[in-house]
Amino acid sequence: MSEPLAFDSAKFRQVLGHFASGVTVVTAYAQGTPVGLAVGSFASASLDPPLVAFFSTRTSSSWPKIEEAGHFCVNILAENQEEICRRFASRSEDKFAGLGWKTAGSGAPLLDGVLAWIDCDIESVSDAGDHFLVLGRVRDLGMSNEGAPLLFFRGGYGRFAV
Repeated sequence: MSEPLAFDSAKFRQVLGHFASGVTVVTAYAQGTPVGLAVGSFASASLDPPLVAFFSTRTSSSWPKIEEAGHFCVNILAENQEEICRRFASRSEDKFAGLGWKTAGSGAPLLDGVLAWIDCDIESVSDAGDHFLVLGRVRDLGMSNEGAPLLFFRGGYGRFAV
C-alpha cells in the first residue's frame, strides 16, 4: 500500500468549487424562535422512504437549534435570493428580520419567493469529518414559484437561464 499524499485543502476547495450546486436555506422553529442556515450541500437521498440529505458544519450556531427542534424545512432559493442566502450564511442574530414567511406543517419557516420547499422530520444525524450528515424524512413538499435557481460555482453566485 502506498503512503497517502500530503493533502492540500486549498486545492480540494478549488477543485470541488468547479461543481455547481443549488443553494438552499434550512429552517426550523426552535425554542419559540425561527432559525436557519444556508446550505449548498443538499441532495435527494431516497425515494422509498422519501429522504433528503444535507451537511451542516460543526461550527454552525444554528444547527444545534434545528437538531433540537427535530424537524426542518429546506427552502430552495430562486435566482433573485442571493441576499437571503448571504444573510443565512452569516452569524446575524435575527436572520428573519424583514423577511416574509409562513409556517410549514412541521412548524418550520417556509420563506416567501422560494422555488420549492421540502418539509422534513430529522431521520438521523451522522458524523462526517468537520460536518454532520443530516437525513430528513419528507413529510410534505411543494413548488412555490416558477423561475430559475440560485447557483453557487467557483466561490460565487450565479444564475441559470431556464
